[in-house]
Amino acid sequence: MISIGALLVMFVVGTVLPINLGILAFVATFAVGTASLGLTEDEIFEGFPAKLFVTIVGVTYLFSVARRNGTIDWLVAAGVRLVRGKVALIPWVLFLVAALLTAFGTFTPAAVAILAPIGMNFAYRYKLNPLVVGMMVISGGHAGAFSPLAVSGALVLGLVDKTELQVSAVTLFSASFLINLVLSALTYVLLAKRPAPLAEGSGEADEDEDLAVSGRPDWRQWLTLACLVALVVGALGFHLEIGFLALAAGALLALVDMKRQEKAVDGVSWSTLLLVAGMMTYIAMLEKAGIIENISAHAAGLGAPVAVALLLCFTVAITSAFASSTAILTAIIPIAVPLLLSSHLSAAGLIAALAVSTTIVDTSPFSTNGALVLSNARGVDPRRFYRQVIGYTGGIVALGPVVAWGALVLPWS
Repeated sequence: MISIGALLVMFVVGTVLPINLGILAFVATFAVGTASLGLTEDEIFEGFPAKLFVTIVGVTYLFSVARRNGTIDWLVAAGVRLVRGKVALIPWVLFLVAALLTAFGTFTPAAVAILAPIGMNFAYRYKLNPLVVGMMVISGGHAGAFSPLAVSGALVLGLVDKTELQVSAVTLFSASFLINLVLSALTYVLLAKRPAPLAEGSGEADEDEDLAVSGRPDWRQWLTLACLVALVVGALGFHLEIGFLALAAGALLALVDMKRQEKAVDGVSWSTLLLVAGMMTYIAMLEKAGIIENISAHAAGLGAPVAVALLLCFTVAITSAFASSTAILTAIIPIAVPLLLSSHLSAAGLIAALAVSTTIVDTSPFSTNGALVLSNARGVDPRRFYRQVIGYTGGIVALGPVVAWGALVLPWS
Protein backbone atom coordinates (compact mmCIF):
# COMPACT_ATOMS: atom_id res chain seq x y z
CA MET A 1 0.00 0.00 0.00
CA ILE A 2 2.94 2.33 0.65
CA SER A 3 4.13 2.03 -2.95
CA ILE A 4 0.65 2.67 -4.39
CA GLY A 5 0.12 5.58 -2.01
CA ALA A 6 3.44 7.10 -3.05
CA LEU A 7 2.36 6.85 -6.68
CA LEU A 8 -0.84 8.78 -5.97
CA VAL A 9 1.04 11.45 -4.01
CA MET A 10 3.50 11.87 -6.90
CA PHE A 11 0.66 12.47 -9.33
CA VAL A 12 -0.99 15.09 -7.15
CA VAL A 13 2.25 16.95 -6.43
CA GLY A 14 3.54 16.71 -10.01
CA THR A 15 0.24 17.97 -11.42
CA VAL A 16 -0.32 20.83 -8.99
CA LEU A 17 3.25 22.07 -8.53
CA PRO A 18 5.76 23.07 -11.25
CA ILE A 19 8.13 20.15 -10.69
CA ASN A 20 8.89 17.39 -13.16
CA LEU A 21 7.06 14.22 -12.17
CA GLY A 22 10.07 12.17 -13.25
CA ILE A 23 12.22 13.71 -10.51
CA LEU A 24 9.63 12.77 -7.90
CA ALA A 25 9.45 9.27 -9.37
CA PHE A 26 13.21 8.73 -9.15
CA VAL A 27 13.25 9.91 -5.53
CA ALA A 28 10.27 7.71 -4.65
CA THR A 29 11.82 4.72 -6.44
CA PHE A 30 14.92 4.92 -4.29
CA ALA A 31 13.03 5.63 -1.04
CA VAL A 32 10.26 3.04 -1.43
CA GLY A 33 12.44 0.44 -3.13
CA THR A 34 15.14 0.39 -0.47
CA ALA A 35 13.18 1.21 2.68
CA SER A 36 9.87 -0.59 2.03
CA LEU A 37 10.45 -3.28 -0.59
CA GLY A 38 13.99 -4.28 0.36
CA LEU A 39 15.46 -3.92 -3.13
CA THR A 40 19.10 -3.12 -3.76
CA GLU A 41 20.22 -0.16 -5.84
CA ASP A 42 21.30 -2.49 -8.65
CA GLU A 43 17.86 -4.08 -8.73
CA ILE A 44 16.27 -0.63 -8.88
CA PHE A 45 18.49 0.49 -11.77
CA GLU A 46 17.50 -2.62 -13.73
CA GLY A 47 14.12 -1.00 -14.25
CA PHE A 48 15.52 2.09 -16.00
CA PRO A 49 14.04 2.09 -19.55
CA ALA A 50 17.34 2.37 -21.44
CA LYS A 51 15.83 1.21 -24.75
CA LEU A 52 13.01 3.76 -24.60
CA PHE A 53 15.50 6.46 -23.57
CA VAL A 54 17.65 5.81 -26.65
CA THR A 55 14.57 5.61 -28.90
CA ILE A 56 13.19 8.99 -27.83
CA VAL A 57 16.62 10.68 -27.95
CA GLY A 58 17.40 9.23 -31.38
CA VAL A 59 14.03 9.93 -33.00
CA THR A 60 13.64 13.47 -31.65
CA TYR A 61 17.25 14.33 -32.52
CA LEU A 62 16.92 13.01 -36.09
CA PHE A 63 13.72 14.91 -36.72
CA SER A 64 15.20 18.03 -35.13
CA VAL A 65 18.02 17.81 -37.71
CA ALA A 66 15.51 17.15 -40.50
CA ARG A 67 13.43 20.12 -39.39
CA ARG A 68 16.41 22.46 -39.40
CA ASN A 69 17.48 21.56 -42.93
CA GLY A 70 13.94 21.99 -44.27
CA THR A 71 13.13 18.34 -44.98
CA ILE A 72 10.18 18.15 -42.59
CA ASP A 73 8.64 21.29 -44.06
CA TRP A 74 9.04 19.78 -47.52
CA LEU A 75 7.37 16.52 -46.37
CA VAL A 76 4.52 18.45 -44.78
CA ALA A 77 3.96 20.42 -47.97
CA ALA A 78 4.08 17.21 -50.02
CA GLY A 79 1.54 15.61 -47.68
CA VAL A 80 -0.85 18.51 -48.10
CA ARG A 81 -0.50 18.24 -51.88
CA LEU A 82 -1.24 14.52 -51.56
CA VAL A 83 -4.61 15.21 -49.92
CA ARG A 84 -5.20 18.02 -52.43
CA GLY A 85 -5.03 20.73 -49.82
CA LYS A 86 -7.71 19.19 -47.58
CA VAL A 87 -5.73 19.60 -44.38
CA ALA A 88 -8.57 18.21 -42.27
CA LEU A 89 -7.94 14.76 -43.80
CA ILE A 90 -4.34 14.59 -42.56
CA PRO A 91 -5.15 12.93 -39.19
CA TRP A 92 -7.11 10.22 -41.00
CA VAL A 93 -4.29 9.60 -43.47
CA LEU A 94 -1.91 9.18 -40.53
CA PHE A 95 -4.40 6.83 -38.82
CA LEU A 96 -4.63 4.58 -41.89
CA VAL A 97 -0.87 4.57 -42.53
CA ALA A 98 -0.21 3.63 -38.89
CA ALA A 99 -2.82 0.84 -39.08
CA LEU A 100 -1.29 -0.56 -42.28
CA LEU A 101 2.23 -0.49 -40.83
CA THR A 102 1.28 -2.39 -37.68
CA ALA A 103 -1.11 -4.79 -39.42
CA PHE A 104 1.78 -6.01 -41.58
CA GLY A 105 4.18 -6.62 -38.74
CA THR A 106 5.53 -3.28 -37.53
CA PHE A 107 5.78 -3.07 -33.76
CA THR A 108 3.42 -0.30 -32.67
CA PRO A 109 6.05 1.93 -30.96
CA ALA A 110 8.18 1.73 -34.13
CA ALA A 111 5.26 2.89 -36.29
CA VAL A 112 4.45 5.72 -33.87
CA ALA A 113 8.14 6.69 -33.69
CA ILE A 114 8.14 7.12 -37.47
CA LEU A 115 4.79 8.91 -37.83
CA ALA A 116 4.49 11.00 -34.65
CA PRO A 117 7.21 13.54 -35.57
CA ILE A 118 5.73 13.99 -39.04
CA GLY A 119 2.22 14.29 -37.62
CA MET A 120 3.27 16.83 -35.00
CA ASN A 121 4.92 18.92 -37.73
CA PHE A 122 1.71 18.75 -39.76
CA ALA A 123 -0.19 19.97 -36.72
CA TYR A 124 2.25 22.82 -36.11
CA ARG A 125 2.44 23.98 -39.71
CA TYR A 126 -1.31 23.88 -40.43
CA LYS A 127 -2.67 24.76 -36.97
CA LEU A 128 -4.26 21.36 -36.36
CA ASN A 129 -4.92 20.27 -32.80
CA PRO A 130 -1.75 18.32 -31.88
CA LEU A 131 -3.66 16.25 -29.33
CA VAL A 132 -6.00 14.96 -32.04
CA VAL A 133 -3.18 14.24 -34.48
CA GLY A 134 -1.02 12.46 -31.90
CA MET A 135 -3.83 10.37 -30.44
CA MET A 136 -5.05 9.32 -33.89
CA VAL A 137 -1.56 8.16 -34.83
CA ILE A 138 -1.49 5.99 -31.69
CA SER A 139 -5.03 4.69 -32.25
CA GLY A 140 -4.17 3.87 -35.84
CA GLY A 141 -1.16 1.91 -34.66
CA HIS A 142 -3.30 -0.13 -32.30
CA ALA A 143 -6.09 -0.53 -34.86
CA GLY A 144 -3.82 -2.82 -36.85
CA ALA A 145 -1.80 -4.20 -33.96
CA PHE A 146 -3.79 -7.41 -33.51
CA SER A 147 -3.71 -8.79 -37.03
CA PRO A 148 -2.21 -12.32 -37.21
CA LEU A 149 0.92 -10.78 -38.80
CA ALA A 150 1.39 -8.14 -36.09
CA VAL A 151 3.60 -8.53 -33.04
CA SER A 152 0.78 -8.12 -30.51
CA GLY A 153 -1.64 -10.27 -32.48
CA ALA A 154 0.86 -13.10 -32.80
CA LEU A 155 1.66 -12.83 -29.08
CA VAL A 156 -1.96 -13.09 -27.94
CA LEU A 157 -2.85 -15.88 -30.37
CA GLY A 158 0.29 -17.76 -29.36
CA LEU A 159 -0.60 -17.52 -25.67
CA VAL A 160 -4.14 -18.74 -26.35
CA ASP A 161 -2.91 -21.67 -28.47
CA LYS A 162 -1.12 -23.04 -25.40
CA THR A 163 -4.48 -23.43 -23.62
CA GLU A 164 -7.74 -25.28 -24.26
CA LEU A 165 -9.37 -22.05 -25.48
CA GLN A 166 -10.07 -21.02 -29.05
CA VAL A 167 -9.98 -17.42 -30.25
CA SER A 168 -10.52 -16.39 -33.85
CA ALA A 169 -7.79 -14.21 -35.32
CA VAL A 170 -10.46 -12.34 -37.28
CA THR A 171 -12.41 -11.59 -34.11
CA LEU A 172 -9.34 -10.28 -32.31
CA PHE A 173 -8.27 -8.06 -35.20
CA SER A 174 -11.79 -6.77 -35.96
CA ALA A 175 -12.47 -5.88 -32.32
CA SER A 176 -9.29 -3.85 -31.99
CA PHE A 177 -9.70 -2.11 -35.35
CA LEU A 178 -13.34 -1.13 -34.84
CA ILE A 179 -12.94 0.15 -31.28
CA ASN A 180 -9.87 2.21 -32.22
CA LEU A 181 -11.68 3.51 -35.30
CA VAL A 182 -14.64 4.62 -33.17
CA LEU A 183 -12.28 6.17 -30.62
CA SER A 184 -10.52 8.14 -33.37
CA ALA A 185 -13.83 9.31 -34.82
CA LEU A 186 -14.98 10.55 -31.42
CA THR A 187 -11.62 12.21 -30.79
CA TYR A 188 -11.80 13.96 -34.15
CA VAL A 189 -15.40 15.11 -33.78
CA LEU A 190 -15.07 16.31 -30.17
CA LEU A 191 -11.58 17.81 -30.15
CA ALA A 192 -10.49 18.73 -33.68
CA LYS A 193 -11.77 22.30 -33.44
CA ARG A 194 -10.60 22.93 -29.89
CA PRO A 195 -7.64 25.31 -29.61
CA ALA A 196 -4.21 23.88 -28.85
CA PRO A 197 -2.33 24.99 -25.70
CA LEU A 198 0.02 27.31 -27.61
CA ALA A 199 3.32 28.43 -26.20
CA GLU A 200 4.27 32.10 -26.16
CA GLY A 201 5.59 33.25 -29.51
CA SER A 202 4.52 30.04 -31.25
CA GLY A 203 2.97 32.01 -34.07
CA GLU A 204 6.38 33.25 -35.12
CA ALA A 205 8.58 31.29 -37.48
CA ASP A 206 11.54 29.49 -36.00
CA GLU A 207 14.97 30.88 -36.86
CA ASP A 208 15.79 27.79 -38.92
CA GLU A 209 12.48 27.58 -40.78
CA ASP A 210 12.95 30.19 -43.45
CA LEU A 211 13.78 27.56 -46.07
CA ALA A 212 11.58 27.09 -49.11
CA VAL A 213 9.17 24.18 -48.93
CA SER A 214 8.10 24.12 -52.55
CA GLY A 215 9.89 22.66 -55.54
CA ARG A 216 12.54 19.94 -55.48
CA PRO A 217 14.60 19.17 -52.36
CA ASP A 218 18.26 20.21 -52.31
CA TRP A 219 21.04 17.63 -51.83
CA ARG A 220 20.89 17.83 -48.02
CA GLN A 221 17.16 17.18 -48.07
CA TRP A 222 17.63 14.28 -50.50
CA LEU A 223 20.21 12.82 -48.13
CA THR A 224 17.79 13.30 -45.21
CA LEU A 225 15.00 11.53 -47.13
CA ALA A 226 17.39 8.67 -47.90
CA CYS A 227 18.25 8.42 -44.19
CA LEU A 228 14.56 8.33 -43.26
CA VAL A 229 13.95 5.55 -45.79
CA ALA A 230 16.95 3.66 -44.42
CA LEU A 231 15.54 4.12 -40.91
CA VAL A 232 12.21 2.60 -41.92
CA VAL A 233 13.83 -0.29 -43.82
CA GLY A 234 16.29 -1.03 -41.03
CA ALA A 235 13.66 -0.91 -38.27
CA LEU A 236 10.83 -2.68 -40.08
CA GLY A 237 12.68 -4.95 -42.48
CA PHE A 238 15.68 -5.99 -40.40
CA HIS A 239 14.31 -5.33 -36.88
CA LEU A 240 17.27 -3.12 -35.96
CA GLU A 241 17.00 -0.82 -32.95
CA ILE A 242 15.29 2.32 -34.19
CA GLY A 243 16.92 4.59 -31.58
CA PHE A 244 20.48 3.76 -32.63
CA LEU A 245 19.57 3.99 -36.31
CA ALA A 246 18.07 7.43 -35.75
CA LEU A 247 21.15 8.63 -33.82
CA ALA A 248 23.46 7.41 -36.58
CA ALA A 249 21.37 9.11 -39.26
CA GLY A 250 21.16 12.32 -37.25
CA ALA A 251 24.93 12.37 -36.68
CA LEU A 252 25.62 11.87 -40.39
CA LEU A 253 23.27 14.69 -41.38
CA ALA A 254 24.73 17.00 -38.74
CA LEU A 255 28.28 16.37 -40.01
CA VAL A 256 27.41 17.47 -43.55
CA ASP A 257 25.56 20.57 -42.36
CA MET A 258 27.40 21.59 -39.17
CA LYS A 259 26.63 25.30 -39.22
CA ARG A 260 22.86 24.83 -39.33
CA GLN A 261 22.82 21.79 -37.02
CA GLU A 262 24.84 23.27 -34.16
CA LYS A 263 21.73 23.53 -31.97
CA ALA A 264 19.94 20.41 -33.23
CA VAL A 265 20.41 18.70 -29.87
CA ASP A 266 18.10 21.33 -28.37
CA GLY A 267 15.29 19.57 -30.23
CA VAL A 268 15.57 16.54 -27.95
CA SER A 269 12.74 16.66 -25.41
CA TRP A 270 14.78 16.26 -22.24
CA SER A 271 11.92 17.11 -19.87
CA THR A 272 9.78 14.35 -21.41
CA LEU A 273 12.68 11.92 -21.14
CA LEU A 274 13.05 12.69 -17.44
CA LEU A 275 9.32 12.30 -16.87
CA VAL A 276 9.01 8.98 -18.71
CA ALA A 277 12.24 7.45 -17.41
CA GLY A 278 11.37 8.26 -13.80
CA MET A 279 7.85 6.88 -13.95
CA MET A 280 8.80 3.73 -15.84
CA THR A 281 11.62 3.03 -13.39
CA TYR A 282 9.11 3.31 -10.53
CA ILE A 283 6.59 1.00 -12.21
CA ALA A 284 9.34 -1.51 -13.05
CA MET A 285 10.21 -1.54 -9.36
CA LEU A 286 6.57 -2.39 -8.52
CA GLU A 287 6.61 -5.18 -11.09
CA LYS A 288 9.87 -6.58 -9.71
CA ALA A 289 8.42 -6.60 -6.21
CA GLY A 290 5.37 -8.54 -7.49
CA ILE A 291 2.87 -5.81 -6.63
CA ILE A 292 1.39 -5.58 -10.14
CA GLU A 293 0.98 -9.36 -10.38
CA ASN A 294 -0.67 -9.48 -6.94
CA ILE A 295 -3.19 -6.83 -7.93
CA SER A 296 -4.13 -8.78 -11.08
CA ALA A 297 -4.35 -12.09 -9.18
CA HIS A 298 -6.62 -10.61 -6.50
CA ALA A 299 -8.85 -9.10 -9.17
CA ALA A 300 -9.32 -12.51 -10.80
CA GLY A 301 -10.62 -14.03 -7.56
CA LEU A 302 -13.44 -11.60 -6.82
CA GLY A 303 -17.18 -11.87 -7.52
CA ALA A 304 -19.22 -13.21 -10.43
CA PRO A 305 -17.40 -14.01 -13.71
CA VAL A 306 -18.95 -11.08 -15.61
CA ALA A 307 -17.97 -8.64 -12.85
CA VAL A 308 -14.48 -10.14 -12.61
CA ALA A 309 -14.08 -9.68 -16.37
CA LEU A 310 -14.83 -5.98 -16.00
CA LEU A 311 -12.44 -5.74 -13.07
CA LEU A 312 -9.70 -7.41 -15.11
CA CYS A 313 -10.26 -4.95 -17.95
CA PHE A 314 -9.88 -2.04 -15.55
CA THR A 315 -6.82 -3.61 -13.92
CA VAL A 316 -4.94 -4.03 -17.18
CA ALA A 317 -5.97 -0.57 -18.40
CA ILE A 318 -4.73 1.20 -15.27
CA THR A 319 -1.54 -0.84 -15.12
CA SER A 320 -0.75 -0.56 -18.84
CA ALA A 321 -1.02 3.23 -18.67
CA PHE A 322 2.29 3.12 -16.75
CA ALA A 323 3.90 -0.13 -17.90
CA SER A 324 4.60 -2.22 -21.00
CA SER A 325 1.43 -3.34 -22.78
CA THR A 326 3.24 -6.42 -24.05
CA ALA A 327 4.27 -7.40 -20.54
CA ILE A 328 0.74 -6.84 -19.21
CA LEU A 329 -0.79 -8.98 -21.97
CA THR A 330 1.70 -11.74 -21.28
CA ALA A 331 0.77 -11.70 -17.60
CA ILE A 332 -3.00 -11.23 -17.75
CA ILE A 333 -4.01 -13.89 -20.29
CA PRO A 334 -2.79 -16.83 -18.16
CA ILE A 335 -4.66 -15.27 -15.22
CA ALA A 336 -7.86 -15.08 -17.30
CA VAL A 337 -7.68 -18.69 -18.53
CA PRO A 338 -9.02 -20.34 -15.31
CA LEU A 339 -11.87 -17.82 -15.24
CA LEU A 340 -12.83 -18.67 -18.82
CA LEU A 341 -12.60 -22.44 -18.29
CA SER A 342 -14.83 -22.30 -15.22
CA SER A 343 -17.52 -19.95 -16.57
CA HIS A 344 -19.76 -19.31 -19.56
CA LEU A 345 -17.85 -16.22 -20.63
CA SER A 346 -16.84 -16.03 -24.29
CA ALA A 347 -13.13 -16.73 -24.63
CA ALA A 348 -12.85 -14.65 -27.80
CA GLY A 349 -14.82 -11.80 -26.22
CA LEU A 350 -12.82 -11.59 -23.00
CA ILE A 351 -9.42 -12.05 -24.66
CA ALA A 352 -10.26 -9.34 -27.19
CA ALA A 353 -11.56 -7.05 -24.43
CA LEU A 354 -8.37 -7.52 -22.41
CA ALA A 355 -6.23 -6.87 -25.49
CA VAL A 356 -8.11 -3.67 -26.31
CA SER A 357 -8.17 -2.47 -22.68
CA THR A 358 -4.42 -3.04 -22.38
CA THR A 359 -3.41 -1.17 -25.52
CA ILE A 360 -6.03 1.56 -25.84
CA VAL A 361 -4.46 3.45 -22.91
CA ASP A 362 -1.04 3.70 -24.57
CA THR A 363 -1.85 7.36 -25.16
CA SER A 364 -0.41 7.86 -21.67
CA PRO A 365 2.73 10.03 -21.57
CA PHE A 366 4.28 7.26 -19.45
CA SER A 367 4.03 4.78 -22.32
CA THR A 368 6.36 4.72 -25.33
CA ASN A 369 3.68 5.93 -27.74
CA GLY A 370 2.39 8.76 -25.59
CA ALA A 371 5.92 9.84 -24.77
CA LEU A 372 6.78 10.04 -28.48
CA VAL A 373 3.78 12.29 -29.13
CA LEU A 374 4.57 14.47 -26.12
CA SER A 375 8.24 14.82 -27.01
CA ASN A 376 7.58 15.74 -30.65
CA ALA A 377 4.84 18.33 -30.09
CA ARG A 378 5.77 21.78 -31.42
CA GLY A 379 4.56 25.26 -30.63
CA VAL A 380 2.64 24.19 -27.52
CA ASP A 381 3.02 24.94 -23.85
CA PRO A 382 4.63 21.66 -22.66
CA ARG A 383 2.98 21.64 -19.24
CA ARG A 384 -0.50 22.39 -20.56
CA PHE A 385 -0.13 19.87 -23.38
CA TYR A 386 1.03 17.26 -20.87
CA ARG A 387 -2.12 17.93 -18.83
CA GLN A 388 -4.24 17.53 -21.96
CA VAL A 389 -2.64 14.17 -22.71
CA ILE A 390 -3.10 13.08 -19.09
CA GLY A 391 -6.75 14.18 -19.17
CA TYR A 392 -7.36 12.36 -22.44
CA THR A 393 -5.73 9.20 -21.10
CA GLY A 394 -7.74 9.46 -17.88
CA GLY A 395 -10.93 9.47 -19.94
CA ILE A 396 -9.75 6.43 -21.89
CA VAL A 397 -8.83 4.57 -18.69
CA ALA A 398 -12.26 5.35 -17.21
CA LEU A 399 -14.39 4.55 -20.26
CA GLY A 400 -12.29 2.26 -22.47
CA PRO A 401 -12.57 -0.88 -20.32
CA VAL A 402 -16.33 -0.36 -19.95
CA VAL A 403 -16.76 -0.04 -23.73
CA ALA A 404 -14.56 -3.07 -24.43
CA TRP A 405 -16.37 -5.13 -21.78
CA GLY A 406 -19.84 -3.99 -22.90
CA ALA A 407 -19.15 -4.59 -26.59
CA LEU A 408 -17.10 -7.78 -26.41
CA VAL A 409 -17.90 -9.61 -23.16
CA LEU A 410 -21.53 -8.94 -22.24
CA PRO A 411 -23.20 -9.91 -25.55
CA TRP A 412 -21.75 -13.46 -25.41
CA SER A 413 -21.69 -14.08 -21.65
